[in-house]
Amino acid sequence: MESGIGEAQHHARLSDLRWAGQRIDAIAPGALPGLTRLGNLIRSVRTPEFEGITLHEVLTKSALNHVPATSAMLPGEWTINPYRGCTHACAYCFARPTHEHLGLDMGADFDNQLIVKVNLPDVLRRELATKRTLPERVAFGTNTDPYQRAEGRYQLMPPVIDALTGARVSFSILTKGSMIRRDLDRLAAAAARVNVELGMSIAFLDEELRRTLEPGAPSTAARLTTLRAMRDAGFAPTVFVAPILPHLTDSTDQIDTLIGTLASAGAGAILPTPLYLMRGVKELFFTWLRHTHQDLIPVYADLYASSSRTPRPYQDLIRARVNRALRNHGLPLPDFTASDRFALLGKRSIPAP
Repeated sequence: MESGIGEAQHHARLSDLRWAGQRIDAIAPGALPGLTRLGNLIRSVRTPEFEGITLHEVLTKSALNHVPATSAMLPGEWTINPYRGCTHACAYCFARPTHEHLGLDMGADFDNQLIVKVNLPDVLRRELATKRTLPERVAFGTNTDPYQRAEGRYQLMPPVIDALTGARVSFSILTKGSMIRRDLDRLAAAAARVNVELGMSIAFLDEELRRTLEPGAPSTAARLTTLRAMRDAGFAPTVFVAPILPHLTDSTDQIDTLIGTLASAGAGAILPTPLYLMRGVKELFFTWLRHTHQDLIPVYADLYASSSRTPRPYQDLIRARVNRALRNHGLPLPDFTASDRFALLGKRSIPAP
């Protein structure tokens, strides 16, 4: 991807995915400076169980988000995002710049100022009942995680799952959250009526590395347990091995060990992705490098000098290592069907396998 064009397209996509109905001119008394545009703010909540985090409860005007056909990601698809911002606090998260649409920053605010669409189930039921044409499918986890910690407090997903199932709308869920185990019986029942695809993001076996990069996310052990639970519930979950970190998690042995572990835990397919660093997020990630792996800064500066993606030769090298490991452990090689299960290809014309 050319740097200038790619970055412009990516920022356009982020704008496309902006939640409707959350930018009006009214100023809520006492609101944080970045939230003065939220005229639908009910209250801001701080509780001991979410130390250092503020939960901003809002009333949304829409639940279903239709991604424009011109978007670079998920063109023409439908998504649902119960939350905005994410307490997983992943240093590499591509969704961070979406917080800037609220006047908040993509760093600490994205991690600690969480927007919660508390009326989302009711709005979704109304939309499903009144739309002339329902979506063929809906994707969760395309922006922020629907099973982050706040879901334990607000429990938005169970009624949302029920509403989609009742309307016979298929859906996919991508998460790092072990809390999805709470809903596996409900999801299995839904899968008897509609197509349900489950995905888990697991990229690190080194727990210390994971903790510094994803400080608010469940441990790898908890996610592996969740993966087994998905398998036991009758699913063949796809594991997103993302990000693969150059010179940190990308050796032949590291990739083979990770994929072998995932295969044993019940992965049905693997989707690998080398680290992607868009503008803004790149600077945050390099701050992490300076604190943890300062010796790698020149290497990363070279790899990401002209693009948010690694150079094609590096991508080809990683693809070869991943494919070798997949063959070793009896898993299918990634193809367009794996991406399409999570609407990643959108409504584009998809070539036959």
